[in-house]
Amino acid sequence: MTDPQAPPRADRRTLTRYATGSVGMGVWVTVPGLLLLYFLTDVLGVPAAFAGLALLLPKIVDIVVHPLLGSRSDRQARTHGHRRRMMRTGLLLGPAMAAMFTVPGQLTGVPAALWVGGWLVAGNLLFAAFQVPYLTTPSDLLVGYHERTRVFMFRMVLLTVGLLGAGVAAPALAAGGGRADYTRMALLLAVAMTASAAVALRGVRRLTDACGFRPPDPRAGHSTLADLRIAGRDRNFRALVLSYLFTGTTTHLFLAALPYVTQYLFHNAKLTALFMGLFLAPAMFAGPGWTAWSRRIGKQRGLLLSQAVFAAGSLALLPGARLGGGAGTALTAVVVMAMGIAFSGLQLFAFSMLSDAVNAADTTGDAKAGAYTGVWTATEATGTAVGPYLYSAALALGGFVSSTGGHTAAQSGTALDALLFGFTVLPAALMAVALWFQRRCTLDRTP
Repeated sequence: MTDPQAPPRADRRTLTRYATGSVGMGVWVTVPGLLLLYFLTDVLGVPAAFAGLALLLPKIVDIVVHPLLGSRSDRQARTHGHRRRMMRTGLLLGPAMAAMFTVPGQLTGVPAALWVGGWLVAGNLLFAAFQVPYLTTPSDLLVGYHERTRVFMFRMVLLTVGLLGAGVAAPALAAGGGRADYTRMALLLAVAMTASAAVALRGVRRLTDACGFRPPDPRAGHSTLADLRIAGRDRNFRALVLSYLFTGTTTHLFLAALPYVTQYLFHNAKLTALFMGLFLAPAMFAGPGWTAWSRRIGKQRGLLLSQAVFAAGSLALLPGARLGGGAGTALTAVVVMAMGIAFSGLQLFAFSMLSDAVNAADTTGDAKAGAYTGVWTATEATGTAVGPYLYSAALALGGFVSSTGGHTAAQSGTALDALLFGFTVLPAALMAVALWFQRRCTLDRTP
């Protein structure tokens, strides 16, 4: 017999439809993060230092826009009783990515970087307009502590499908190394992104119908600065978001570095698709296990463990990358799989605790879910840019030589050392900082 006092639960079909939106999000996160820096330096001939800036500077727009979109999402939710209006712009994200990888004529160097950077700004704005209300939706639901983890577990599984599909398909489709290869890759994945957004729009509606919708606080959305001040005063949210900044920086540095490692250290660009598959396939199946374990150890401990494993794994990549060949590939494959399991925990627990932070603030009357999510997604966007930028800076300091048309340039020993250091020691140090911030979060509880 169903307990009338029990919090509502959505069925699996409803959760799957909602989570399908994460497939397209996974494609957008993966493809630029994995290939865009390499596309700039080794296909378009952009110097490494400038290529990093071309990816970093557009994120300044994101830092400003995401909190504004969060407040706007709260206003729309309060007025219309849902957050879907802004999400509809996500249908245009696929075409924006196709345009980003379709550089006209024979543009190379700085002009080509400006083209890519301009479309990156447009794509990030479209992504943010979809992402902010989409990720805020679980915070609106009238569900319990563990049910929020369940919602994000479904999202994590479908996100991993998008990450895995794009992480394997994108480098395979672009394996020819020419501009036309990258354009074809982007066009094919753009179709999947558009379909994902369309399904998610219906999924969000069904999810809120099934679980109930809690309108934002009447004060929410009236002033973005006021919303930001409330989010900034929340000590637990502040620790969580700073930890996530360094976590996101680390994982996106890993993605940006991988094509360079396979090309210049393993001398086999096809290993990019293999390592991405090994990284993300375990993550797809680890979500339910992490969810079950969190009921015993709590989300905080699960997140700290995931961060520690990822940091240790980054250092463990060093011997395999130095060794190279078959033995080095096998050793690296094992480490990458362990890091993939940790990556699943990083995503699941961080996003679930974000929703918990909003609900904790709600008990004091301060909850502004859109504002919290706007700050969160701005932080995520910053990490996606800072990671590749830090890696490009390491390459530039090492004297990395860019090339055009997919022709691999010879690199000095210093450049190769910088390439390896940026792939192993640097991400381990960044994740250690993330763990330090996360330890200061006292939000979690074990029911």
